[in-house]
Amino acid sequence: MTCVACMIWENRKVFMQHTTVKELPESERPYERFLALGAEALSDAELLSIILKTGTKELTALDIARQLLSECHGNLLNLYEFSYEELMEHKGIGPVKAIQLKAVAELSKRIARTDNSDKLELNKPETVAGYYMETLRHQKREVVMAAFFDAKCHFLGDSVIATGGSDSACVAVSALFQEALKRHAVQMIVLHNHPSGDPNPSTADIQLTERLAEGAKLLGLQLSDHIVIGDNRYYSFLENSIMPV
Repeated sequence: MTCVACMIWENRKVFMQHTTVKELPESERPYERFLALGAEALSDAELLSIILKTGTKELTALDIARQLLSECHGNLLNLYEFSYEELMEHKGIGPVKAIQLKAVAELSKRIARTDNSDKLELNKPETVAGYYMETLRHQKREVVMAAFFDAKCHFLGDSVIATGGSDSACVAVSALFQEALKRHAVQMIVLHNHPSGDPNPSTADIQLTERLAEGAKLLGLQLSDHIVIGDNRYYSFLENSIMPV
């Protein structure tokens, strides 16, 4: 038994001497189920309750977790949309728990991206859009990013190029190209989100794409695609055959 398991067991062994798992208070069951069955057997609410640890006089940690999931429409990914301040509006969630939940949401997003980075394919916009979807679709302001690739289409990393208001972003073109050259990139894909959720490009988006493609050519680079991220939807200039040549 690990040290963590020993600590949990020591805190409960007196109570457990005369109590079966089924008779345990509901708020205690996630810990015992974790030890007996492993994390895979726990529900989303049970896993969240372990992070929360404690509840209030009226609500168990499991109750609070269920309320959060209800507001997330049952989708853990939507937990990322809650701001630190919004989390603290929930009964039983103070500054420490709000920080813990935001940290868990951010870690889960980064783990998912790390796991999928080797699946990015330069000529398959759906893989690129899927990789950045959770990063960009939750943003309240427009964020412009660029993904960089070498001559053999190997992913070299990405960078935030600009952030803007709720409906626009001023792209620092020089910053984009400087970042590409610094990474010894040959090709790049620009992405940005539409906070409205509608990924269809605006006239400004089309003009920006033309300007970036022209500037890239002058530096011996290639703008391979411009992808607009909406709410679980995307628009690819490459897929729609409107990339400047």
